[in-house]
Amino acid sequence: MSTRNLHYLFRPASVAVIGASDRPGSVGATVWRNLVAGGFGGALWPVNRRHAQVGGRQAWPHIGALPGVPDLAVICTPARSVPALVEALGAAGCRAAIVLSAGLDALYEEDRATPPRSLRQAMLDAARPWLLRILGPNCVGMLVPGIGLNASFAPGGALPGRLAFVAQSGALVTAVLDWAAARRIGFSCFVSLGDGSDVDFGDLLDWLAADPDTDAILLYVESVRQARKFMSAARGAARGKPTLVVKSGRAAGAAHAAFSHTGALAGSDLVYDAAIRRAGMLRVDTTAELFDAVAMLARARVPGGARLAILTNGGGPGVMAADALLAAGGELAPLGPATLERLEAVLPPLWSHGNPVDIVGDAPAARYHAALQALLDAPGFDAVLLIHAPTAIVPGADIARALLPLAVGAPRPVLCCWMGGPSVQEARRLCIEAGVPVFDTPEEAVKAFLQLVDYRRNQAVLTQAPGAGELPVPDRRAARARIDALLAAGARQIGERDTKALLAAYGIPTVATEAAVDRAGALAVARRMGFPVALKVLSPDIAHKTDVGGVALDLADEQALGAALDAMLARVRTLRPQARIDGFTVQPMVRRPLALELIVGISTDPVFGPVVLFGQGGIAVEVTADQAVGLPPLNRVLAADLVRRTRVARLLAGFRGRPAADHDALYDTLVRVGQMAADLPELVELDINPLLADADGVVALDARMRLEPLPAGNDGSARLAILPYPDALERQVDSSLGPLTIRPIRPEDAPAHLAFFRALSPQDVHMRMFGMMRDLSPQQLARFTQIDYAREMAFIATRPAPGGPETLGVARICFDPDDLRGEFAVTVRSDLQGRGLGHLLMSCLLDYCVARRVPLVEGVALGGNTRMHALAASLGFVLGSEADGSVRMQLSLPRTP
Repeated sequence: MSTRNLHYLFRPASVAVIGASDRPGSVGATVWRNLVAGGFGGALWPVNRRHAQVGGRQAWPHIGALPGVPDLAVICTPARSVPALVEALGAAGCRAAIVLSAGLDALYEEDRATPPRSLRQAMLDAARPWLLRILGPNCVGMLVPGIGLNASFAPGGALPGRLAFVAQSGALVTAVLDWAAARRIGFSCFVSLGDGSDVDFGDLLDWLAADPDTDAILLYVESVRQARKFMSAARGAARGKPTLVVKSGRAAGAAHAAFSHTGALAGSDLVYDAAIRRAGMLRVDTTAELFDAVAMLARARVPGGARLAILTNGGGPGVMAADALLAAGGELAPLGPATLERLEAVLPPLWSHGNPVDIVGDAPAARYHAALQALLDAPGFDAVLLIHAPTAIVPGADIARALLPLAVGAPRPVLCCWMGGPSVQEARRLCIEAGVPVFDTPEEAVKAFLQLVDYRRNQAVLTQAPGAGELPVPDRRAARARIDALLAAGARQIGERDTKALLAAYGIPTVATEAAVDRAGALAVARRMGFPVALKVLSPDIAHKTDVGGVALDLADEQALGAALDAMLARVRTLRPQARIDGFTVQPMVRRPLALELIVGISTDPVFGPVVLFGQGGIAVEVTADQAVGLPPLNRVLAADLVRRTRVARLLAGFRGRPAADHDALYDTLVRVGQMAADLPELVELDINPLLADADGVVALDARMRLEPLPAGNDGSARLAILPYPDALERQVDSSLGPLTIRPIRPEDAPAHLAFFRALSPQDVHMRMFGMMRDLSPQQLARFTQIDYAREMAFIATRPAPGGPETLGVARICFDPDDLRGEFAVTVRSDLQGRGLGHLLMSCLLDYCVARRVPLVEGVALGGNTRMHALAASLGFVLGSEADGSVRMQLSLPRTP
């Protein structure tokens, strides 16, 4: 389920409180009092089986006695009564309930013939036949201040506003409500999720993304259960509205033993970071930062980068801001010669002559104005932070009045830090009323600025289209055969030779590696390869070979190899006497003195499934702790973002005469590892360490992996948080235009899709877009090509062309969150219309919808779009005129078994 029947939860016309009471301090009494005091305009019906009145109003003894069917029921009774109450509500026609009760993990007492189940499961089973949606259990309730609905036992209400707040923690709900009320912060809704047994984050994100009363979405997250549903909903919501997250549990838990370095990341908070970033959301650390960030997003333009200019009347606060900025990875904007000259003309000789721009403590309002104007006119920076420390010379309010006309209309964000107390209170008020972000300390202001920078980066990753170009298709058949053979042999922890063979199937460069069972075999392999060579112990019981002296490098001849082998065998038998020794691996010695050692790998997170790791490698990988993770599938844009989030990225860019590494080769390797994570569900851990990277490319020196067989009946597809490109849907067809490829669209199609749009006539653009558009913005182009295959599909027709495959037509469909209906659109290049391409694309789209078991496909066309009307009619659509003159086209599809 998703948004089905949630309008009864958020917009009820009537509310029944099951367990409403007059008993002081009870949940039922608090909920009833809040509902009455909130000013809800619909019907309120208390249900109490012992009393005829509650709060002076008539009460009803049970659900069947109510004067009507409640849109929403609030259940305040003990846990054991909940399943029967939900059953009665569903049968009566109620479609939404808030279950405040806790303790539903206890077993439900039924007859012996029924298999044991929890109260929670019994509640869900009772709700399912009626599609009754449940918020909770074990929650505080919810508030919709705009309609006066306070269906909670919170100690107070909430002001109406345009922020939606959703929290898993009941204690946090009450605290934030109190905190927000003191700061006059209003909400479109305030939801305590509780256990989220039915309505969860994904459902609420889908609802709030479409809610016209909500401008921004704020989440407090403790855990996510349905990762794919969450990611699809979050990506959809974040494309349209700022979506901010406080995720508890940043502190790392106790380290656990793992076969690989990447395996130790399972359950890491880094994975939540990666998921939030991939969805285009912003993560903050505290609820105060949450509201600061949303205030910034509401009141300030999002900066184009991390370069900040600081304007201050005191050196100390300016230095504090600069220190905070640089420590967090921001940049002090350089002041160019023209800007310095302009500031020299308006500032006293003792000004700082640099950034921070210290205009001296005796600055009058005019000096502030001139300095701010000079900075706003200057190139090379992304925002201005104004810091004012109180003085007895000029009241802060006078300075604010002088600067606000500049700040409000500024082309870049302007942030204000009014330090002090009562003396700057009026200045703060003036700025807040004008919509200029205000902070109490320089550090808070800098952190808020950098949050805007992070948000911009996350949104850029969400909307940026990668360049054209494809990697060669991996040899999936060879990879599949090797995985199957290893699993059939009972292998789980796989060493270097077999792992490198799998990497080679995916086009990842490796160093040739051969195994030998003994000294003679190792010498024979080395002679064939040629010296110098590297020697490594081969043991399924030794994960980190260097820890036991199991690696010897740069062996120049047979004598050196023999001596190293004997010494290695002695060391390993001393340090790990129980370890099985299967022999040795030999590989040619790679000499790339300017290469950096990196680590690339795969881990399997218990919530989000496979993740790809990148960072600084070598034997000290745990000590350097320089890693970032990303959710597969990856493309070059996402791979570049993954690399950028590490410290080693600076070294890869080149330093002290060392040339930059081949970034494209590195990005391609990350994309291929992401393909492995998506294609091979049995691959639960992979370490490529070290992966050497330099100007000549990348090469994997060492690698290992861990496999786990899939349970019977599980194909592994459910483990991915984001569905990869569905290449199985590609097909080759013959048409009147010659051989064509019909396939799903992918991000790399952006350049061809833009050319396709530009080839449409103005009339065709009008028919498709219901308006006139000259071109597609980068955001629109990303939206059309970077689709979520779990929620939508777009088939394109392509054929080869001199500059690369060209897009000839597209048919797309967007599904509602419940997969009950899909809305389609189809467009064919203007010069190719009337040749059957639209019919071909729509047939592919409808076949896909039948396979997906979507019962209804519909679309809307302008009244003058007769070609579309005829195409739809030929495919069996029923056409009907709308009040605005448009034509609605509907087709019911068969439900396959």
